[in-house]
Amino acid sequence: MVGPLDLAGPVSGLILGFGFGFVLENAGFGDPQKLTGQLRLTDWAVFRVMFTAIIVCAVLLYAASGLGLLKFGGLFIPSVYFWGTLLGGAGLGIGMAVGGYCPGTSIVGLISGRLDGLLFLLGVGAGTLLFNGAYPTIRPWVYAKTGPTALTLPEFLHLPAWLVLLLLLAILVGVGWLTAAGTGAGRSKPPLGRTHPAQADSH
Repeated sequence: MVGPLDLAGPVSGLILGFGFGFVLENAGFGDPQKLTGQLRLTDWAVFRVMFTAIIVCAVLLYAASGLGLLKFGGLFIPSVYFWGTLLGGAGLGIGMAVGGYCPGTSIVGLISGRLDGLLFLLGVGAGTLLFNGAYPTIRPWVYAKTGPTALTLPEFLHLPAWLVLLLLLAILVGVGWLTAAGTGAGRSKPPLGRTHPAQADSH
């Protein structure tokens, strides 16, 4: 792999990894309550950050392709395996819901000094070993149902790329507006049984 500044292999991976971890920590994703809040639909920070990253990356990829700096044919686009995706998605989702981390944010949590980040990483390692041991048995089932082969979202929907990007942006703006309105309404009232500090002082 060739990365920034013509650095290849592990060096490039370390630079990108530290940069990614820095962004995650500053976004507050080293705190497991962020992810569990998203799964409970009470904190939409994860959705806003990750969905924004997806849209920015897509725009830059298409812009680079349009300028002749990138060939889409050189990008790896995986095929869809329905049962494998269902199994992996369920396993990863349950792990994230129980532990409050994904593999990346667990490392950020560990580096930030959180013991639960270490425990989550140990669980990831144990799950990986379990999957490797079971893979020969479940492999036929994982690849039994193959979906569209190496299609981008615009190709799958038979729509122009610019229209798909606009639709994704509309989803981001709409969800952001709705959740921001809900958050604002939720913050206007203190929790039941608690008094706002200013009110307590007045008494």
